[in-house]
Amino acid sequence: MTKRKSQQPAKKADWPCHVKVGGTTVSIYRRETPKGSDNFQVVSIRDGKRVFESYPDAMVAKQEAEKLAKRLSEWGTKVADITREQAGEYISAAQGLARFNVTVPAVAATAIECLNMVGDLPTLTAACKFYVARHKKTTPKRVADVVLELLEVKKSRGAAPSYLEDLRSRLTRVGEAFCKDAHTVSTADVQAWLDEQEFSAQGYTDYRSRLHLLFNFAVARGYASDNPVAKVERVKVRSGGVSIFTPLEIAKLLAAASPEFLPCIALGAFAGIRSAEIERLEWADVDLVGRYITIGEEKAKTPSRRVVPISDNLAAWLAPYADRQGPIWAGSHFDFYHGGQQATAEAAGVKWKSNALRHSYASYRLALTHDAGRVAGELGNSAAVVHKHYKELVKKTADAERWFNVRPEAPANVVAMTAAANA
Repeated sequence: MTKRKSQQPAKKADWPCHVKVGGTTVSIYRRETPKGSDNFQVVSIRDGKRVFESYPDAMVAKQEAEKLAKRLSEWGTKVADITREQAGEYISAAQGLARFNVTVPAVAATAIECLNMVGDLPTLTAACKFYVARHKKTTPKRVADVVLELLEVKKSRGAAPSYLEDLRSRLTRVGEAFCKDAHTVSTADVQAWLDEQEFSAQGYTDYRSRLHLLFNFAVARGYASDNPVAKVERVKVRSGGVSIFTPLEIAKLLAAASPEFLPCIALGAFAGIRSAEIERLEWADVDLVGRYITIGEEKAKTPSRRVVPISDNLAAWLAPYADRQGPIWAGSHFDFYHGGQQATAEAAGVKWKSNALRHSYASYRLALTHDAGRVAGELGNSAAVVHKHYKELVKKTADAERWFNVRPEAPANVVAMTAAANA
């Protein structure tokens, strides 16, 4: 087969060879290598500079020159059609990239490559942000060690013992589950662990909250680049109705309570004090002579001091403890809930109802006084909350009187009276 003239190698006298397409000319130079063989170089312009592309074969060099000439010719046509606005955009882009020492074509080529992988600019930006977040400089520290440091910081800042005990019991479990450095824990890791525990909705929410606190602490101290809990699924906790105890049930609970735990039951039932507040109270806060209990700002859930009256029957239940000093409840937070409450309920044969001591006080007290504002002040919340949750739960004043007539000296009478009322 006879080669076309354009495909046949040029003679030595023909070098440099020029390939012309339209108004564009590309030159090819012949050079001899140190080993004595021929080398053919196609000249192009890149970033304003002459660039030589080498080929060992003249035919290949000429084919590449023809491609380059055609491409440059087409670009020349397109350049002629560029508007002033487009030219300005190019110049602006080139100026913006100058400090990175990269050119517009190089950036465009890289962007095209990335867009082929991720699909669009928002996703490309998100990928870059994720990369930056995950590659921040961090100090490796085991999750269990971060837990210990968090507890020490909280303790040094005066956190309540009950709160510290709650953090310790929950986060120690977390530290044992995640035996790795904090910065390596992912959202998927946390989500999988929470799902495996088969928590109730409230338990799931409580643990998610403590985990979020832990990893916020880790991020702030450079042990993690981001908080993996931020995108962990949230679950909705549906609040059930307000449950209260009957006078018969509270009499049984008080009869079954241990001497150490009985004041906690009595203060919740007949003064409406929150469990967490009881844990912080000391006997010095209870004035049996003046017949009131002072709950200071440092012990109340809300940041305000309040005074709660001591009813006659509460005074009778607390009288044997008149000479006591120190904390009312000396046990731990964990023991308070899972030890005291559950053991007392089991011994009494009464099903324990969440927050029912406080709910009972509020309901019976409102039925007795018919004064939501007064009851709200004693509870440490608002009249609106009292109306919303406790109004008409107890409809008979006689039932309220029976509640505040549960006394240690005549439990048999109370039981008999309540049983007759319930018959």
